[in-house]
Amino acid sequence: MKFSFRIFILFISSFFLFTILTMAVNTNPTSEMDSSNPFFLHHGDSPGAIIVSKPLNGENYNSWKRAMMMALSAKNKLSFVNGTLPKPSNLYDSQGLAWTRCNNMVLSWLLNSVSTEIANSIIYIDDASEI
Repeated sequence: MKFSFRIFILFISSFFLFTILTMAVNTNPTSEMDSSNPFFLHHGDSPGAIIVSKPLNGENYNSWKRAMMMALSAKNKLSFVNGTLPKPSNLYDSQGLAWTRCNNMVLSWLLNSVSTEIANSIIYIDDASEI
């Protein structure tokens, strides 16, 4: 009987701990699980993804820009390019690490969406809004 009671107590305490942790994650406004959060990355997002069909070559800027803006907006990452989500002052806290990860993803998408010549000229820019 004591053994069953211990298992029951362990189960109840585990359930409450799981519930509290789940509530903390779900009520955190910067939760990366919230797809409306600009720090959210879908499991299908990858640095090698090509998000526009035709790379920028210097002659197609207007159509490339329109396609890029639509793609970034659909991924909720436009704020990294237009500067409305600036680089945090502390890049080593959770917010700064999330910003860096997403900024690097956007940088990768941009590099994959331009000609080799253009990519060579922007490869060392660290902030997507500067590109």
